[in-house]
Amino acid sequence: MKLSRRSFLAASAAWSLTAAAQAPRSAPSDRIRLALIGCGERGREVLRFFVEQPDVDCLAVCDVDDAQIERAAKVVQRVSRKTPEKMKDFRRVLDRKDVDACLIATPDHWHALPAVNACQAGKDVYLEKPMALTLAEEQAIATAVRKHARVFQLGTQWRSGAHYQEAISQVRAGRLGNIRHVRCWCFLDWVVSLGKPPDSDPPMGVDYDFWLGPSPRRPFNANRFHFNFRWFWDYGGGLMTDWGVHMFNLVYWALGPAPPASVVAVGGKYSMDDNTETPDTLTVTYEYPDHTVTWEHLANTSLTLYNRPTGVAFVGSEGCLIVGDGGYQIVPGKAKYQLEPHEFVVEKISEAKSEGGQAHVRNFLDCVRSRAETVSNINIGSLASATAHLGNIALRSASRIKWDAAAGKVIGSDAAVQLCSRKYREPWSLPYMKV
Repeated sequence: MKLSRRSFLAASAAWSLTAAAQAPRSAPSDRIRLALIGCGERGREVLRFFVEQPDVDCLAVCDVDDAQIERAAKVVQRVSRKTPEKMKDFRRVLDRKDVDACLIATPDHWHALPAVNACQAGKDVYLEKPMALTLAEEQAIATAVRKHARVFQLGTQWRSGAHYQEAISQVRAGRLGNIRHVRCWCFLDWVVSLGKPPDSDPPMGVDYDFWLGPSPRRPFNANRFHFNFRWFWDYGGGLMTDWGVHMFNLVYWALGPAPPASVVAVGGKYSMDDNTETPDTLTVTYEYPDHTVTWEHLANTSLTLYNRPTGVAFVGSEGCLIVGDGGYQIVPGKAKYQLEPHEFVVEKISEAKSEGGQAHVRNFLDCVRSRAETVSNINIGSLASATAHLGNIALRSASRIKWDAAAGKVIGSDAAVQLCSRKYREPWSLPYMKV
C-alpha cells in the first residue's frame, strides 16, 4: 500500500475528530495540562491527538512564527472550544507553574534545549523524533530526564501501532528462526528537488534569529525553513534521522538493545540539483555480533522494495517478515523470493491498523499519572535515535566508525568525533552537554 504524506495526515485527522466527539470528558480537577512547543504540521497533528483525550487541556501553544501559532490555536479551539495562550518564547511556557507536560515538535536543532529545560522546570516531555541534532545533545536530554525523574516519550508512534506490535511479536517468538540480516529502506517520490531560490527576508511574523537559535547565523532562505529544514545539516539529518529512527526502533524491539559494533556508509547527492545538503542516496551497513542491518534511502524515486516505499525486512533461517505502514507479510523460508518488487508467496498477511499516534499519546498520559516508563522511553529512544546519527556520521566522516555505547563515544577518525557534537551560538548553551 502506497500512502502519501498528505493522504495519511488527512485520514488521521478524520479518524481523530470522530474519536474526540465520542470521548467522555474528565473532571477539571483530574486533567493533565499541556503546552505545545513547535506548531508546525507535525506538531499540530500530535497536538490533535492530545486534545482529543478526555483528560487533557492545552494551556499554551508556542512558536517563533505567528502564522503557525494561529494554526495550532485553531486546533485546540476546534476540538476543546478553549483558547490557549499564544507565546513565542518557549522559556515563558516553562515558567508557567500550571503546565504539567510539554509536547515538543520543533525542528531537530531546537529539540535539546526545550527538552532539557522542561525537565529542569519539572515538566514531563513528549518529544518528536529524532531526539536531537547530535549525539551529545541526546546524552544531555537523557541526563536531564534521569536527574529530574521525568516521564519521557519519544514520538516513535510505531511502538504503539497494532500491526507493528503483532509483527514484532512474530519475530520475538522465533517464527523466522535465527535472524541474520535486517533490511530497512525508505524510497520516497515526494522528496523532490527544491531548486535554488535566492536568499530573502524572512516572512512577516517570524522571529528568524530565534528560529536559528543555537545554530550558525545564516541568511534566510525559503528552502531552509519549516518542513525543509531537515535537508540541511545545521538543522536536521535528512531521511536517515527523519525515518531511520522509526525503523531502528523496530529492529531493537525485535532483536534486543545491543548497539552496533561498527558502522560504514556510502552515498551522496546523485539525483537532485538544488541547494539542500543531506544525501538523496544513502546506504549504511551496521555490524552486530550475530547479524547485520542495512539502511537504504532514495529520494525523488518511484521505485519500491517488496512492493513498499518504506519498510523493514527481517530475514531469518525459517522465513522473512516484511513490515511497514501497509501492514506486514511473512514469506516462508522455502519460498523463492527476490528483493525487487514482485508478487509474494505469502503465508501470513496482516493489513495495517492504526499507525499508533493516538495510542502513543495515551501511553504517555497514562505514564504521567502512574510515573511508569513509557513504551518509547529515554533508553529505547536514545538507542534508536543514536543509531540513525551514527549512519550520518559514518557518511560525513568517510570512515568506518565504532561506538562505545556505555561511554557514549564514537571511536574513529577525528572528523567522526567532531560530528558527535556542535558548538552553540551565543547566547545559547545546553545544560548537561559534554562537548
